[in-house]
Amino acid sequence: MIAAGDVISYIEMCQQEGASLQRGMNFRLRAGTSVILMSLRRGAPYADRIEDEGKTLIYEGHDRSKSVGGPDPKKMDQPETLTSGKLTQNGLFLNAALSAKKGSAQLELVRVYEKIKNGIWVFAGTFYLVDGWQEKNAERKVFKFKLTAVPDATSVGEVEQDGLLHNRLIPTTVKVEVWKRDGGKCVRCGSTDNLHFDHDIPYSRGGSSKVSKNIQLLCARHNLQKHDKFE
Repeated sequence: MIAAGDVISYIEMCQQEGASLQRGMNFRLRAGTSVILMSLRRGAPYADRIEDEGKTLIYEGHDRSKSVGGPDPKKMDQPETLTSGKLTQNGLFLNAALSAKKGSAQLELVRVYEKIKNGIWVFAGTFYLVDGWQEKNAERKVFKFKLTAVPDATSVGEVEQDGLLHNRLIPTTVKVEVWKRDGGKCVRCGSTDNLHFDHDIPYSRGGSSKVSKNIQLLCARHNLQKHDKFE
């Protein structure tokens, strides 16, 4: 079972979710929970962003499929339905968000993964899908989805009732800086397996997520040893 902050490969991510994740928006996969893949890196194809010290994610909907000789999807409105009338992933997420907002359905649970570099992903945590809307930018209409962190969700399918919010999202720039600084290895043993972005001083004890000096890469064994010491 993976926890927020765990570093995994693309293959491991697919194995975790029991699906070949070929798109960024995946409505109700295994056990009925949705999955989205995001990227905050420079040049990312969609304008995702994080607000409220990592507790809120604003996720942009996805474009039409590109066709040979067809128009540029980046210049077309993002679709809510297909030509057949079937809802796209945008439409499915929007319908779920608005239904929950009206009180006619429960909040949708969404697991979020963030791309750090090619083949390397971080589990950002589990979020509630709380709102969705369409807005117009310079050229077209796009969908936006608001997700808020599930309180105490520390791993996929697990919630701990200790009064704390799950670990705040570490900014992408900090993750990339730490990854390069630590060489993609555990700082204690040099392992490249089962890595985790760890707060040197825990967030619950005032440690910051915003500065690289408080973030380090630890393997699962050393992360657990450190956790046990703080207990």
